[in-house]
Amino acid sequence: MREITYAQAINEALREEMRRDPTVITMGEDIALIGGNFGVTKGLLEEFGPTRVKDTPISEDAIVGLAIGSALVGMRPVAEIMFSTFLGCCMEELFNQAAAIRYMSGGQVQLPLVVRTANSLGRSGAAQHSGRVEAWFMHTPGLKVVLPSTPYDAKGLLKAAIRSNDPVMYFEHAMAYYKVKGPVPEEDYTVPLGVADIKRPGKDVTIVSYSLMVHKALQAAEMLAQQGIEAEVIDLRSLVPLDVDTVVESVKRTHRLVIASEECGRAGVCAEVAYCVMEKAFDYLDAPIQRVTAKDVPVPFSPPLEKFMMPEAEGVVSAVQRLLR
Repeated sequence: MREITYAQAINEALREEMRRDPTVITMGEDIALIGGNFGVTKGLLEEFGPTRVKDTPISEDAIVGLAIGSALVGMRPVAEIMFSTFLGCCMEELFNQAAAIRYMSGGQVQLPLVVRTANSLGRSGAAQHSGRVEAWFMHTPGLKVVLPSTPYDAKGLLKAAIRSNDPVMYFEHAMAYYKVKGPVPEEDYTVPLGVADIKRPGKDVTIVSYSLMVHKALQAAEMLAQQGIEAEVIDLRSLVPLDVDTVVESVKRTHRLVIASEECGRAGVCAEVAYCVMEKAFDYLDAPIQRVTAKDVPVPFSPPLEKFMMPEAEGVVSAVQRLLR
């Protein structure tokens, strides 16, 4: 297998699905002529033309509205919203329309729609460009929510999302696009939605994470290994469907759980995972569940302040140490 970047893996997934299925189209701000703000869609316009790769106005309402309409008449649109914080601009389309159409039609209407967007904490983008809003959509029935951490998962999950007949919120990470590389096969494959992956086995504590935070969890596991602590690291990969069983089975072996995420701690993904484990594996826990998250404040523009409010590997290590005291 080749080593390619996270961005290249996403580009390959889009290109292969557009070649495989002529109903797959993509639209978004600057995705055609310049290949996207992060260069993820480079080359698609030249291969597929402006009817299938469309630059849009700077209007998230228009982008998602166009995508929903396209899906309703038989296309498989992939809409790009440049930063996940901007999803607040098109919540009516997502929350009231995309999430509800299949249910309200009694299953007569499918909505095969993917919304690609980027979380971007760590780039000094300040409050309006540093969103981690996946919990909003985890809380919205009717939407699937996917957050890959590796190039292999990014490609396989995006291909599976495009082939799904339900709307999928697909969260990438801007810090991963060109910094995260990994092996990706050249042959066609998909990664099923709703199946977590054990990125590192261990017996002393379970660390659950997703997206870029998985890499910090793995870094923490390496630091813990030097102390003789074997941490199992689980990558959720998708939040809806949520693979609770893999987490529960791990906790039954390790008896301790740390959940790490870049989101704000209050009422988030970590809280939901913690409740699911408490409900199904409470008797196996030897210590209270710990969570490691960003601080509940707007994201500062100042790099030192942003770093201060972000969760890091050292915070995961400290949480594990608290459990094992």
